[in-house]
Amino acid sequence: MNKIPSINLADFLSNDESKKQKFINEIGHAYENIGFVALKGHFLNEKLVDSLYAEIKNFFDLPTDIKEKYEIPGIGGQRGYVSFGKESAKGKKEGDLKEFWHFGQYVEEDSKYAKEYPNNVDVEELPNFNAVGKETYQMLEKTAKYVLRSLALHLGLDEMYFDKYMKNGNSILRPIHYPPIKTEPKGAERAAAHGDINLITLLMGAQGKGLQVQNLQGDWIDAMAAPDELMINVGDMLARHSNNKLKSTIHRVTNPPKEMWGTSRYSIPFFMHPISEMKLDVLENCIDEKNPKKFEDITAGDFLDERLKELGLKK
Repeated sequence: MNKIPSINLADFLSNDESKKQKFINEIGHAYENIGFVALKGHFLNEKLVDSLYAEIKNFFDLPTDIKEKYEIPGIGGQRGYVSFGKESAKGKKEGDLKEFWHFGQYVEEDSKYAKEYPNNVDVEELPNFNAVGKETYQMLEKTAKYVLRSLALHLGLDEMYFDKYMKNGNSILRPIHYPPIKTEPKGAERAAAHGDINLITLLMGAQGKGLQVQNLQGDWIDAMAAPDELMINVGDMLARHSNNKLKSTIHRVTNPPKEMWGTSRYSIPFFMHPISEMKLDVLENCIDEKNPKKFEDITAGDFLDERLKELGLKK
């Protein structure tokens, strides 16, 4: 595959069984061969998208000392602000050229997960910031639910298989700001080559050049979505669970050409995580003589902890 396939969630949501099956076949083929799709028909509307971009630009434009008061120690960057250069890709010592914010799950107060997850952080300078973030989070989570239902069917599982692991899952919405580049970066990229940790990632803001995906032949190809599309890719948890039937593809955000160094880039991924006790053990129906079990048993929570330590976000 040398380009990212475009598919429409409306096909899966229709009452037409042939359209639904066409969607399952298309997303299954894409995820077995390149690990990415561009998705139309999701639950974000244009007004919400515009509001979110306005709010995150307002936040990242705040003075550094104000932003830094929202950087919460001791939680591995799981909520609030993470300052420039703090995160690096696995195996990379240079920090990525980015700063970002984390919105997390919105659980009921009596839920056991209320104790497990850090609280979301309110930005007092921007009265609409948190409300817009919450609505976006919930619309992306809703989109993710149907994508995972289609993948459950592709893997020969019950359609609702992932629902119980998604409810109150440890998902993260991450608005990212890649600031203008002022001096020649020494070995650093806006986001160095990496695979995602989670089940699937839903990415807003892949309209401009920069995001690149490594196909199975090892070639880097541009991944650009239309304005009404989300880029959605498989993460390492789902690749593991499916015995690498579904591919978690290495991707990166390259630095722009020198004449574009003075510009900011914004992107907003939603990292769809399950609840921590979900077992990522390889599914029995993804194992056969040609594909023996490739991964050890582990829970989603333990796998996430391992990876956050590798990324330098957790001690």
